[in-house]
Amino acid sequence: MSGIEQLIGVERDLGTHTFSAEEIIAFATKYDPQRFHVDPEAARKSNFGGLCASGWHTTAIWMRLNVEDIKAEVRSAIEHGEKPPQFGPSPGFENLKWLKPVYAGDTIRFTRTLNGIRALQSRTGWSMMQMSSAAYNQKGDKVLEFDSAALIALPE
Repeated sequence: MSGIEQLIGVERDLGTHTFSAEEIIAFATKYDPQRFHVDPEAARKSNFGGLCASGWHTTAIWMRLNVEDIKAEVRSAIEHGEKPPQFGPSPGFENLKWLKPVYAGDTIRFTRTLNGIRALQSRTGWSMMQMSSAAYNQKGDKVLEFDSAALIALPE
């Protein structure tokens, strides 16, 4: 486990995403149809002062970038002749906070930090990773944070 233990405490950049007004409205119309997510004029008159993305939208983009990063890690290991870890499901997350609005036109940078890993007694060959994740706008302000866990089977 020494390879992955070296990653504990290191913030990993998952990439960025720029939120367009059209994308914000489309997502919110389907999943979170509140006025400040779907109606630019109503959003201007709201406490946000402008059209902003649903927190669920911001979190969903984190998930997409996280999965893309995991797939890239697996491809890289295979290309280097290494056996990649097998990533399993997550039992959930906690402490989800949407700290600042994400406005149309904002470019958000998403991160993940491995906080620890422990072998599971109940599932031979599997470990539980504890992580914290965050997202930052183009000004460097944190807009999202949460803690999560996920199963991983490390190569022997």
